[in-house]
Amino acid sequence: MAILLSIQSTFHLQSTPKMTFQPFAILNKTQKMRVPYELKQGQARIFHQLPSGLNMEVIVQKSVKEKDPDETKSPTLVFVHGSYHAAWCWAECWLPFFSASGFDCYAPSLLAQGESDAPSGTVAGSLQTHAGDVADFIQRNLSSPPVLLGHSFGGLIIQYYIANMRNEQSFEMDTLYPKLTGAVLVCSVPPSGNSGLVWRYLFTKPIAAFKVTRSLAAKAFQTSVSLCRETFFSSKMEDNLVLRYQELMKESSRMPLFDLRKLNASLPVPKMTKSSTEVLVLGAKDDFIVDPEGLRETGRFYDVSPICIEGVAHDIMLDCSWEKGANVILSWLNGLSR
Repeated sequence: MAILLSIQSTFHLQSTPKMTFQPFAILNKTQKMRVPYELKQGQARIFHQLPSGLNMEVIVQKSVKEKDPDETKSPTLVFVHGSYHAAWCWAECWLPFFSASGFDCYAPSLLAQGESDAPSGTVAGSLQTHAGDVADFIQRNLSSPPVLLGHSFGGLIIQYYIANMRNEQSFEMDTLYPKLTGAVLVCSVPPSGNSGLVWRYLFTKPIAAFKVTRSLAAKAFQTSVSLCRETFFSSKMEDNLVLRYQELMKESSRMPLFDLRKLNASLPVPKMTKSSTEVLVLGAKDDFIVDPEGLRETGRFYDVSPICIEGVAHDIMLDCSWEKGANVILSWLNGLSR
């Protein structure tokens, strides 16, 4: 029988000295990844129980920065990964960085990814179900509006979340998609999906189009170190790191995140209405998957100027110069409280 504990009892927060029982964290989970990700110092793995009864892995790293009582409390950060990744991709570099900068950090693994449970069927979910799972985690466990950060298809999930949050008219819907302090779209699939990216590659870079299709659709990145590097990382990325992340990617996804045909049929993401939620659109100059026009499309959609980081590739949070993107986001986050 699973033991259910709240985050308060798991982390012994000072605000509650007693143990409270809620469907938040499950202790006796068996590992699903044959190459398990070893947590870093200060990190914990918990399991959030969704209304379906399925459990979603969440890697947590709390702020280690000494709090100044006169400072405005930093928003909580919730990180959403993309295809062939899981919570570990944030835990490697960015969770330690942002927790050291004063932010409580949570990185869930979407269903059928990482150590999360898998639903019945052949795909992990849809934009609606994945966004709903993230919303359920926020609604039930965070006391103030967080900042959502999404990478690649995780960015598209956040775009769906924002569209529904901003178009809500009723109180009931407000509880379904809690409000956000902000959102960061990192090398995100644009609002129209990835079909435009594919067609542009076919007409302008046919060799690159073949490589992307072979790497991702045929999963060739799982067996070719050179193709894995070209798809996700900078050319100067060390072999041992590429091999390590390649092994973790192999194990991260037991089901595809989406049925791509159904996904593309549901796009573009609905246009947002006016809202106070701030959006940062961040891209990578050496991104092999999301091209410059895809980055510009996302910027136009949110009426912001996208920032493109030099010297990093698609997996900006794992690449050898991961600090570049992290510092841009940190500067933006610090500006939110002004």
